[in-house]
Amino acid sequence: MKTLRLLTAVLLLIPAPLLIAGEHDAILGNWTTANAKSTVQLYTCGTKVCGKIIALKEPMYPADDKQGMAGKTKIDRENPDAKLRKKPLIGLVILRDLQRTEEGRWKHGTIYDPENGKTYKSRLTLVSPKQLDVRGFIGFALIGRTTEWTR
Repeated sequence: MKTLRLLTAVLLLIPAPLLIAGEHDAILGNWTTANAKSTVQLYTCGTKVCGKIIALKEPMYPADDKQGMAGKTKIDRENPDAKLRKKPLIGLVILRDLQRTEEGRWKHGTIYDPENGKTYKSRLTLVSPKQLDVRGFIGFALIGRTTEWTR
């Protein structure tokens, strides 16, 4: 009986994210996006999964940039919120609040596309340890697109 009480007390002291971390472990880590444009790190954020850009294939704007930013670090210039447009893309959180709903699937989150400044509903499907299908959609999952990320 004392052992059971001690175990219960110890478990109550462990933060909830540590107890559920095991269910997210399969997708945590770094993933390369389609066409190797960027690397996104998936990590736990509370009891959910989030993702941020940690590297870009081309972190600077090209010499022929139409907005006059040639040679400058890429920023979130398409963001609808003017206050956020100067934020660097590296470090930008693009996936938020994904919840594991079943083995190999995370849903009910959002994905932000810095190329157009829009946020979509999102879901992730772990196809294999080295392939993650990332779907962004409007309203229903049928209306959207899926990209393949690799480890």
